[in-house]
Amino acid sequence: MILELMIALSVGAGLFGVGLYGALSQTNLVMIVMGVELILAAALVNLVAFWRYLHPDEPAGQMFVLIVMAVMAVEMAVAFGIAIARFRVRGSVEMEEARELKG
Repeated sequence: MILELMIALSVGAGLFGVGLYGALSQTNLVMIVMGVELILAAALVNLVAFWRYLHPDEPAGQMFVLIVMAVMAVEMAVAFGIAIARFRVRGSVEMEEARELKG
């Protein structure tokens, strides 16, 4: 049982690292959002791993995972809506060109 937990936490740490690199190293809005989604997916993997290890009989962990997945879907829809609006106005979704959004 502890080996399964360690494997799941290692996968979560890997996903988090890839997501963090993707979110911090990219200039394209869509790629940044994909990095954030990987970070949230890593948090979900860790949440499920700990829930399964500590309280496998309680359904509260499953409900929390479903809520976080719904938040991830809404976040992705809003981010893509912003990216589409930005592309229609400026013709680009590069964040370096988004300086006029300040202030």
